[in-house]
Amino acid sequence: MSENRPPVLHLNASDPLVVATRDLAVGEEIGFGDVTPTEPIARGHKLAILPVEAGAPVRKFGQIIGNATHAIAPGQHVHVHNVEFRSSAADHTIGLHRSNLPVLPEAEAATFQGIQRADGTIATRNFIGVLTTVNCSAQVARLISDHFRLSGELKNYPNVDGVVALTHKSGCAGGDETDGTQVLRRTIGGYARHSNFAAVLIVGLGCESNQMSRLMEDQALPTGERIHTLVIQEIGGTKKTVDAAIEKIRELLPAANAVQRRTLPARHLTLGLQCGGSDGFSAITANPALGAAADLLVRNGGTAILSETPEIYGAEHMLLGRAVSDAVGHKLLDLLRWWEAYSERNNESLDNNPSPGNKAGGLTTILEKSLGAAAKGGRSDLVDVYRYAEPVAKRGFVFMDTPGYDPVSVTGQVAGGANMICFTTGRGSCFGCKPAPSLKLATNTPMYNRMADDMDINCGEILDGGASVEEMGERIFRLILATASGQRTKSELLGYGEDEFAPWHLGATL
Repeated sequence: MSENRPPVLHLNASDPLVVATRDLAVGEEIGFGDVTPTEPIARGHKLAILPVEAGAPVRKFGQIIGNATHAIAPGQHVHVHNVEFRSSAADHTIGLHRSNLPVLPEAEAATFQGIQRADGTIATRNFIGVLTTVNCSAQVARLISDHFRLSGELKNYPNVDGVVALTHKSGCAGGDETDGTQVLRRTIGGYARHSNFAAVLIVGLGCESNQMSRLMEDQALPTGERIHTLVIQEIGGTKKTVDAAIEKIRELLPAANAVQRRTLPARHLTLGLQCGGSDGFSAITANPALGAAADLLVRNGGTAILSETPEIYGAEHMLLGRAVSDAVGHKLLDLLRWWEAYSERNNESLDNNPSPGNKAGGLTTILEKSLGAAAKGGRSDLVDVYRYAEPVAKRGFVFMDTPGYDPVSVTGQVAGGANMICFTTGRGSCFGCKPAPSLKLATNTPMYNRMADDMDINCGEILDGGASVEEMGERIFRLILATASGQRTKSELLGYGEDEFAPWHLGATL
């Protein structure tokens, strides 16, 4: 850590507060006249440097993050005890701040070593997937993947990254045409088509609401060379189904192993942008650095997907101003209105989103958290907005509607076609998402050092003075290319990625 780093950061001239870069003691000089902490201030937390009247807006980055519940004096801690959430009053003007950043000609664009499938789609990994229509077939899927994980058979197929069972907790006790069933089918369909699977086996029970035949029809999934199905009740039970699946996968392995990586342009990369376990430094280091990397990917012809709709609430103006059309902007506004109503129907508040860990890390309201979350989207124009798990068809910077809960959000992005994930964290989230590799970006050096086995890159160097946001963004972009070319992430080395498959469960369970 840099010894010359200031004890606090004043992020905008209009802010009545600063952010502590380390723990501050009572009476410690911070470089703002005679203002000193009147109480201990933890690293990443906010300290008032100007008086704030009761009811007045509280600003960070020059943006409103809440309103003072009572008067706040210079030197006091600014947090949940004296700041409250109020509904977003963000500017909803569409398209006034488009960047029109140019896309490089393909001859000048970055490249990576990828896998081209027979249908022309591009992969960054090479798995065989075992998916399920319903939770009732989850154990069979696990037994299938466990066989190949434990038997040693895959040693003969070095180009196959594994046989992966992705199970879930639903698929029955709901109507055939409900929103929940449609979202589940769309998610399974997206994974079945995902380029990172050389082949897929879908396992059903037989009597579930999410019938195999209806799933295949609804998602236009053709059985044959790549997609295969088994129904437990038709095959004759658990053991017979597992045996049949093992034999089928043995038939598929030689062709799956025959792939070769080759040089491909970066336009074939679709990157899911995620943050989890955020802290007071997320908006200062890792998130804007990831935004810079996302801009580089878009400039090189690729696609970046921002999601977590509740976590852009209050910062939606940062996206609406970059929407390429009124239609795109209104798609995003419609999502926000839906989430306001959805929260109210379920006796929730969007401000319930900051977790206890977020608050312990210095984040006070969803409005503050959203400022950091939206920063992952960089400066590129917003070219489209998608439903959860909907196939992402346009290149460039896009938004996908998802909850803020990380596993559910990433599952939607991967179903939509993301073949890479970048995940920022300040508290130290542990995460992976097979079949797409996930890079973990630490917001601060102490956590990176403490959890080095889980973190791929330390964006805390920005805070320490060792790199600028732009330099870190370039570093992240180069790591994205290397990872897409086959370099393993920390989460892959630890075996993460199967249990994190979590389709969004909507509606009642009957």
